[in-house]
Amino acid sequence: MNLIQTIKNDKILNIISEEFDNDVFVVGGAVRDFVLNKSVLDRDLIVCDCHAKDFALKLADRFDAKFIPLDEENKIYRLVFPDKANFLDITNPVENSLRADLLRRDLTINAVAVNLKSFEVVDLVNGLEDLKNKKLNLISEKNFIDDPLRLLRVFRFHANTGFDITPELSAVVKKHARLIHKPAVERVNYEIMKMFSGEFVHQSLLLCDGCGLLEELFPVVKELKLVPKNSHHHLDLFHHSVETVRNITEIYKNSDNAVREHLEKVDFGGFPRIAHLRLAGFLHDIGKYSTWMIEPDTGRHRFIKHDDAGAKLSLKLLKDLHFSNKQIDYISTLIKYHIYPSHVMCSPEITDKIMMRFVRRMNDSAIDNIILAKADRLSARGPLITDEIVVNNISSLSKLQDFYLNVKDSLKPLPKLLSGNDVMRELNIKPSPKLGEIMDALYEAQLNGDVMTCDDALKFIRKFR
Repeated sequence: MNLIQTIKNDKILNIISEEFDNDVFVVGGAVRDFVLNKSVLDRDLIVCDCHAKDFALKLADRFDAKFIPLDEENKIYRLVFPDKANFLDITNPVENSLRADLLRRDLTINAVAVNLKSFEVVDLVNGLEDLKNKKLNLISEKNFIDDPLRLLRVFRFHANTGFDITPELSAVVKKHARLIHKPAVERVNYEIMKMFSGEFVHQSLLLCDGCGLLEELFPVVKELKLVPKNSHHHLDLFHHSVETVRNITEIYKNSDNAVREHLEKVDFGGFPRIAHLRLAGFLHDIGKYSTWMIEPDTGRHRFIKHDDAGAKLSLKLLKDLHFSNKQIDYISTLIKYHIYPSHVMCSPEITDKIMMRFVRRMNDSAIDNIILAKADRLSARGPLITDEIVVNNISSLSKLQDFYLNVKDSLKPLPKLLSGNDVMRELNIKPSPKLGEIMDALYEAQLNGDVMTCDDALKFIRKFR
């Protein structure tokens, strides 16, 4: 189906075309996605013959949509449709010129416009040709200097399309990589999450690094590159981290519907869990450099408690990038416990009680945690790691995942048996580090199933008198 027919088949755009006489164009991402046969819910419109606000208000009334002024100074307005899924962003062209507006955009594939009255296609920079040839190409170097966020958007679009980045575009990113610190951190955060939402993000990370941009975003990458391959890892730590991201995507793509639906949920941060899981996979070993030691007698590389160190390092890194508390908690928890599922399944005797303890601890992130552990295992194939080790590890993790899926619907939150005040009163102690230790120990006992009732809890804490 060609581009024009696809636009005519879009119910919202068809109504605008038939019922409004304005000189209006659908532009940018919507046109690109129509060409790529992707679902389009967010449509960008440029109206050339009246104030964007007036036109937006008319459309809001016609579609019973919510009107939101995004940027009064630049005349950008959003309509949110009653289904909360469809959007229209409406603006006037830059310098009151459609040509100037299109030529100030980032990539050629985002600079195609279609008139909704005449259905004339305006393509000044061969964007349709680049879409056909699956290429990401720039319009001008100046556009990237004017808004350096576009440097990162290159890799966001690569991650979501898999298109080739032209040498000219790569050269511009490499030349201006340090400018990425100029845009607001919130805008950078959004593009990072859009990048990690794409199935080709593992390739994007390598290309982004090749242009010098990745270390600007994640300075910890410099340390990852310093840890070489060893007896357990066939890759250096940086490439192991990227390979972990690739394997997370492969596991996700090959999972059954229950797992895929879980990872596609948007539970925090405005992006699906799979995007956050890929980011956690990329960062899961950032604690290794600071804990790295080589045993003098064996030459073995050791990274004792790198999981704890990495979780702590991630807190500042993610906070500096303005991630929300829920996002930080999710990612840092996965980093802290990325070895945990394999440890659980290496127990001498694997019982329901042992697996239930894991389920209780990881709760809603149990599947995510297991997939990270699988991806980590598949990404570490050093000379001491046999195929048998890998197969057994993956098989045991699948067993743990099946256990979780079987019990999750019957799970209830652990009851709070005693409050901190209850413990202080019973033991005649005051707020102190010791109180925290007792509360943590009580929680662990509940996880183990050793404490089930209030009486059990009282008996348990009396040991600390």
